[in-house]
Amino acid sequence: MAFKPPASPGNELTENHEINVTPFIDVMLVLLIIFMVAAPLATVSVPVDLPASTAKAQPPAEEPLYLSVQADLSLTLGEQQQLRLAELPAALAIAAPDTEQRIFLRADQGISYGDLTEVINTLGSAGYLKVALVGLERNP
Repeated sequence: MAFKPPASPGNELTENHEINVTPFIDVMLVLLIIFMVAAPLATVSVPVDLPASTAKAQPPAEEPLYLSVQADLSLTLGEQQQLRLAELPAALAIAAPDTEQRIFLRADQGISYGDLTEVINTLGSAGYLKVALVGLERNP
């Protein structure tokens, strides 16, 4: 807020000492929009070579339920129940009726990413959203 001296008869124009911030806000909004559009375009088609995990092993659940995917894309629920992908939701409903139970997914190293994603999507559509990927421990 600027201080305005009392008006004198010979001084009709008073100086305004306030800063107009509207142009600064306009420039900042334009820059924000430019960065919002440019940032996602900068990360497209970045090749990723994911390393093995060196994280410490987590203690297993009381009664873990393992789903194994072999190299030939056959599924094994638990230790012995062999099944196909289409049979997975029905078998899970019997083996683990609680959809909040964590499913530990073990997959062969030779399985493609798309096939593994299809198994995870089948688990998700059956209501099992807590899926943990199991891997070998690697020492640093």
